[in-house]
Amino acid sequence: MDAAPSKILIVTTGHLSRNPRVLKEATTLGEAGYRVTVLGIRNRRDAADTDLSLTAKAPFLHTWVDMLGEHESFTSRFKATLRRGRQRLARELVSRFGLQSAEALGPSAAVLAAARRIPADLTIVHNEAAHWVGLKLLAEGRRVAADIEDWHSEDLLPSDRAARPTVLLRRNEKALLHQACYVTTTSEALAEGLFSRYGGQRPEVITNSFPLPALPHHREQNRGAAPSFFWFSQTIGPGRGLEAFLAAYARTTQLSRLTLLGQVCDDYRRHLLSLLPEPLRNRVSFRPLVSPEELPNVISQHDIGLALEESTPLSRDLTITNKILQYLGSGLAVIATATKGQCEVLSKEPLAGILLDNLDDPKTTAAALDTLLGSPDEFLARQQAAYQLAKTHYCWEQEAPRLLELVAGALRD
Repeated sequence: MDAAPSKILIVTTGHLSRNPRVLKEATTLGEAGYRVTVLGIRNRRDAADTDLSLTAKAPFLHTWVDMLGEHESFTSRFKATLRRGRQRLARELVSRFGLQSAEALGPSAAVLAAARRIPADLTIVHNEAAHWVGLKLLAEGRRVAADIEDWHSEDLLPSDRAARPTVLLRRNEKALLHQACYVTTTSEALAEGLFSRYGGQRPEVITNSFPLPALPHHREQNRGAAPSFFWFSQTIGPGRGLEAFLAAYARTTQLSRLTLLGQVCDDYRRHLLSLLPEPLRNRVSFRPLVSPEELPNVISQHDIGLALEESTPLSRDLTITNKILQYLGSGLAVIATATKGQCEVLSKEPLAGILLDNLDDPKTTAAALDTLLGSPDEFLARQQAAYQLAKTHYCWEQEAPRLLELVAGALRD
């Protein structure tokens, strides 16, 4: 008789619709025959609705700790209110007195209690609160692996860290590198940074790549249209390199368009447009958020992807974000700031994009943009090189076998 499939529990403290890394992992493991359960939290109505549509036919189970308590019983609503109150109090205690509490990271105790009720041969923990949960489960004899997508203790600027229990985060990161059966992260630069800081095991690299889409044909149809720059994020706001890019974009002489996708308030939209001369403002369009399934098609309607990551804090410098990898997969030429993570990507195929050494130098940046826009042959060559780089290095088809090998090894051991 064949053995029953191994049970895998994936713990995160985010919504699946906002955490594509967890969604890809769960789908890959479920399709490989494992019995997968994803435990998350439910704290945003719009994201919760999207999660339901994403998991309707998924090869895994999805459950969560409720932080909304909108339509359930009085007891459920009371528990959700209590969890939110504990989190606010914990953050206040960190900010005022430096008390290092896991509740400041999210509903950690509730997630731990839920994880304990789900039997698993392997538990994989993502995100800060889940890392704390994983260490508790390790102490209880569970087999635990960890994913460190960002360097959480080195994330955010110092001015934004007041309510962050950074001492606890560092302690958790070090413990996972020494105790987990394996640790994954998103770039070689981040793997080396974590290993140099904490010792233990050097994390294995599973990038934030996505399944490779078919190379779009829209460019043949739009050959006469002005090339289009594209940038996206959950939120269009300060600290994302947009102001510096627009200062350079205002100096360009070649005809082009710019699309920004994400949630944006009216005041910030007006601020961004005010950075451009009047004739250029009608070249800029804003698009609302779209579902993860729709995003690749939206990206492919453009020509040049903007990966304007900043080199501070340290986590942003070392990681490889979703943006640049999704641009490559959609065959967009890339304009990227020279973070260590993005330099790592383009070092494998420099023709796929242009690295900006100093985004705050608008004159030099504008010249680089005009050179690209003014050379159709170079433009096409960079787009083709971008798609080829995704195909050979940065697509989920390349990453999934590595994930499956790590999981199989952890279960054997």
